This record gives sequence, structure tokens and C-alpha cells, in this order.
Amino acid sequence: MDDKKRLLEVAQKVMAMARDTIAVNLRFLDVALSALGTIPKYDIKEKGALTGGGMATDGEYLYYDPVWVLKTYMEEPEKVARTYLHLMLHLVFFHPFEYGRLESTYWDLASDIAVEAVILSMDKPEFILKGDAVARDILKALKRSTGTLTAEKVYRYLQTNGISESGKIEWFVNFHKDEHIYFKPKKEISVILERWQKISERVKTDIKNFSKEGRNIEELDLSLKDATRERYDYKALLNRFMSIHEDVRINDDEFDYIYYTYGMDLLGNMPLIEPLEYRDSKKIRDFAIVIDTSASTKGDTVKAFLNKTYNILSQTESFFTKVCIHIIMCDNEVRSDTRITNNEEFLNYTENLTLKGFGSTDFRPPFRYVEELRKKGEFDDLRGLIYFTDGYGIYPEQMPDYSVLFAFLKEDEYAPEIPVWAYKVVLPPEELESEEDL
Repeated sequence: MDDKKRLLEVAQKVMAMARDTIAVNLRFLDVALSALGTIPKYDIKEKGALTGGGMATDGEYLYYDPVWVLKTYMEEPEKVARTYLHLMLHLVFFHPFEYGRLESTYWDLASDIAVEAVILSMDKPEFILKGDAVARDILKALKRSTGTLTAEKVYRYLQTNGISESGKIEWFVNFHKDEHIYFKPKKEISVILERWQKISERVKTDIKNFSKEGRNIEELDLSLKDATRERYDYKALLNRFMSIHEDVRINDDEFDYIYYTYGMDLLGNMPLIEPLEYRDSKKIRDFAIVIDTSASTKGDTVKAFLNKTYNILSQTESFFTKVCIHIIMCDNEVRSDTRITNNEEFLNYTENLTLKGFGSTDFRPPFRYVEELRKKGEFDDLRGLIYFTDGYGIYPEQMPDYSVLFAFLKEDEYAPEIPVWAYKVVLPPEELESEEDL
């Protein structure tokens, strides 16, 4: 057996031990571990980098450098399992899928810090390294500024305050573990992202039993909730405002042209099969968009929300073929109502947006107003109501007979709970400004 083959076999055993260490100590990650195959790959490093790293992932596989694995295991055995766990948590928190939307240097730092903060908070000896004392001091100081150490909060801190070159180096030395060379925008790996969304939901469920054992998982639980919160599903939730209608047209998918043309040739002007005229397609019909115009609402943010909504809807087949959208402004009472029936009207409304109101917030008046519109025959097929708000308010007690979605600018643990019959989505300003729906 040659040396390289022997080296590879030993490295595989070390990686298997690292995997088992995670599985035994953090059982809720079993499904995540099973979803990621391991592949040896020598000299893993960024293009142009002087030195290589030890592990990297593209969401489908974990790539590891056998030479790095053995060298690291001989120097500090816990570091292999620590790096393996670090990489796994990146995927569970969806960190690799945010590239293209966020500035990569800051996101690299922020996501590494978020993952390391979670690992250190669990304080498990199997994953503790020699230099962790310095990392803990940095995290303690940073937490005083950010409140919590989720990746997005650290990222926003960096955007606001910046960081010196010496600070970048210090953070890199203390928090960098795996290489991010395969991190890509979510559009390029949407299928992989969808798979990890399901895995993360499973982990979130399994972690409840783990927490009952009194383990230190507060940071992990918080980061997982932050990663899986519903703001990522705005596009999917908006689909609930679509309904299936009969669209009179030839259904090319089900029409057999061979029988049709054969009949025309054999019998003259008599086809053997008639084209299917009907095809079901999803079309946007009637719904209401309510804009909270209380004192804290800003015009640019409202415009960004409307643009995002438009970008999602405009991807739908036959968008605005026949539609009735009422855009309602309301603080503690309805201030304006604009009826939109086509593409040009929607774009013109957004371009010339002027907010009206700026009082306190009450969610109930728009629901009463919409009922009045229904009685007047303004809606043929009301699918639902989207309420965009960044403040507190009084919710209606009675459930309407259409879908309701509340879109918030931020997560607020002190805000009153939304009714059980309503959907909730969080759309922070940086997500509203992204181009991911274009």
C-alpha cells in the first residue's frame, strides 16, 4: 500500500471520528450529518491564497484535505471535529446561500462569528480549542454592541461601524475555520437551499427535546430561529393569494398533433382529435394591500415593499390579465384607497407614492373597510389581504373568510402575537432592497 493511499485511509477514519463526536454530543444534528457526504480534496483554498484550509462545502458535499486533517489531528485533535461542526452550522443557518445579496467580506466575518458564538456557548469539551479564551473575550465585547450574535446582526454592525484591517485579521484568526470557496447566491443553488430549509426545520424540532435536558443551547436556538424565520417565505406565502381559474386556450402539453394531422390527411377537413381548449393556470385576481402609515413608516421602505411585491407577482403567468388590487393607506383609520387594474397603474402608483396618515396604529379599520367594498361589489374573487406594518396595533378579533398576511419590518419579541388565523413574514429593510426576486 503506497503512502498516499494509507494517508487517505487514516484521514477518512479521523473524519468518521469527528462525525461521530458531533452525532453523539449533538443528536439533533443527525439529519444534517446524514445529508452531507464527504469527499477528499487536496489543497482546498481560495484562488490566489498563499495557504490552504482544511474543509469546505457546497451544500451537497463536505470536501476535506486529508493532509490537513492528519496534521491538525496530531496537533490538536478537537479542531477537526470543531471545523466539521462549524461547517455544518453554516448550512443549518443558510449562511452559504446569502452570497450575491450581501457584501462577501463582511458576511464571511459575520457568519463565522455567529457559528463560533453558538459553539462556544454550548461549552462542550469535545469542541473546545486552546485559543478559545481570546475568542470569548472578543464575542463578549461584540455582544454588548449587537445584543445577540446572529450573523445578520453582526453583519449590520459591520456595515454601520466598519472594521479596521487589524480587526479583520484578528477576527479571521480567531473565528475562521472552514473555507467559503463554494458559497454561492441562492438563485444558483435553489434546490440545495430548499433541502437545507427542510433539514433546518427538522433540527429546530429535534432541538426541543435536547433543550429539556438542560443543555446550553440558548445561542443555538436563537440563531436557528433567526435563520428559519418566515421572512424567507414571502414569495411562497404570496402564492396563497393566487387561485386556479379556467384559462380558455389550447393546452399544448396535452394535445397530440400526430392524431390531429393524420385525421386531417385521411378524412379531409376532419381531425381525429380536437385540441383541448381548457388549461388551468394560476392567476392573480382580487386582493388588498394595506400600508401602515403611522408616524414611524417611511416612504422609501413602503416603496421597496411594493416593488418587491410587484416583482414577485409579475413573474406569475398572465399577471394583470384581469385583476383588482386595492392599495389602502391606514394609521388608526383609513386614509386613502387606490384601485389597481393593470401593470401600468401599479408602476405609476409606486413611482408617485405619497403617504397619508402618521397617527397611531390600529389594524381593524382596513378589515371593516374591505367588507364594505365587498358589499358594494368591488371584488369578484377576494383572495386575501396583505398588511405591511412596522408598529404595534390592535388586531381584529374575528377571522375573515379570506387569507391574511402581516408583513413586518423586524422581529419584536415584545410585540403582541398576531391572530392564529393570520400568516406572518419578516422583511427587514436590507431584504426589501435586494434584487433576488427580479
